[in-house]
Amino acid sequence: MSTLPASATPKLLQMLNWIFRPLAYMETNGHRYGDLFRARGLYNTVFVSHPEAIRFLLTNDTNGIFTAPGETNEILRPLLGGNSLMLLSGQAHRQRRQLVMPPFHGERLKVYADLIRDITREAMIGFSPQTPFQARKLMQKITMRVILQAVFGLHQGDRYQRLQTLLAQRLDMASKPLASTLLFFPILRTDLGPWSPGGRALALAGEIDDLLYAEIRERRQALAADRNDILSLLLQARNEDGNGLSDEELRDELMTLLVAGHETTATALAWALYWSHRDPAIKARIREEIAEANATDHPLQLTKLPYLEAVCKETLRIYPVALLTFARRLEQPADLLGHSLEPGTTLMGCIYLLHHREDLYPQPQQFRPQRFLERQYSAFEFMPFGAGARRCVGAALAMYELKIVLGTLLAEFDLSLSSDQPVVPERRGVTLGMKGGVDMVFAGRRTPVASALV
Repeated sequence: MSTLPASATPKLLQMLNWIFRPLAYMETNGHRYGDLFRARGLYNTVFVSHPEAIRFLLTNDTNGIFTAPGETNEILRPLLGGNSLMLLSGQAHRQRRQLVMPPFHGERLKVYADLIRDITREAMIGFSPQTPFQARKLMQKITMRVILQAVFGLHQGDRYQRLQTLLAQRLDMASKPLASTLLFFPILRTDLGPWSPGGRALALAGEIDDLLYAEIRERRQALAADRNDILSLLLQARNEDGNGLSDEELRDELMTLLVAGHETTATALAWALYWSHRDPAIKARIREEIAEANATDHPLQLTKLPYLEAVCKETLRIYPVALLTFARRLEQPADLLGHSLEPGTTLMGCIYLLHHREDLYPQPQQFRPQRFLERQYSAFEFMPFGAGARRCVGAALAMYELKIVLGTLLAEFDLSLSSDQPVVPERRGVTLGMKGGVDMVFAGRRTPVASALV
């Protein structure tokens, strides 16, 4: 057995590279050390990018070989709260996941198709020909409204408007590369008064909590069995002992769903708009597929179109919003890819390096949706939402949203890129985003649009 390779770069410099140059950090170390290397700057974590090694890592956390400790996500506590699914471990995590999962799967998802389509149409009201806009900001507006309406069950009113504003401000505080240091260096989150980053974050969090708790209390007092938003379903959910979620637990799960489902989906949609307009043939093929399936007025049909799905998958492959899987901790000695690992070792699947393996994705830097029509990838070869017990609970809803929003925009509106300059990826908080946000121009409507939801 060989010694596990580790970068010799000083720890602080590794951490700064990881914060400000994450792709270069992974690519350099992956090229230098291969499928397994120790990243000393990132809490002494081992990065794994071989699909079979990732399979071993993510499928052995129920037999004592690995655990999936929630405390490795501690940097998210100030944003999500201590009761978040992401911070729970062991039996508490399994029970919460069983409670939270049902609203995001099967028949439940179908009720959101029309809502997502109508929110997309409504976001385009007021656009006139030759109006410039930034794709990411528009997608943030759409995904925030999907969260507020489909997840929180809010459709109008002062609380809806206030939450829309405050949540966007709170998330934006941690999204820029420099602001990301607040997440990785806890001392910077200290409340030094209203003008300090820590003070502003705490003040915003307090205002948001007041609004969320007021909504939870009102909905609990007037629980309606016929409502299908996710908050209503979570209010009714019970575990095997007959217990439901407390107000604090509901608040933390709502924040978790917001953080996991707003910025991430908005970023993916902005990338999808960029790639589909960078190559006119891609946009044309999507439109042709939608027209042949008569899916323009049937948003559920958009979720079943193979080429549209391939474009969404390739978008999530080339620049995955989540760069790493949730951490696993080794609980007993194990051998992995010819290396002996000691108990206590923390490992993460490196999604970005996995998605750029030449043996899986020839010419990985090229945007080629057809690769997903030519080959079926396993859950450990293509994994934008992670895999195993920590896979994103909202993955199915996110794919629904990607396909319906992108399909609606391409079928019903003419858009174009403002520049032929390539868009550059950059860190946004704990995720991968883009620099600039994709500048575009609205050229006009392609089809008459029915009145959208307000």
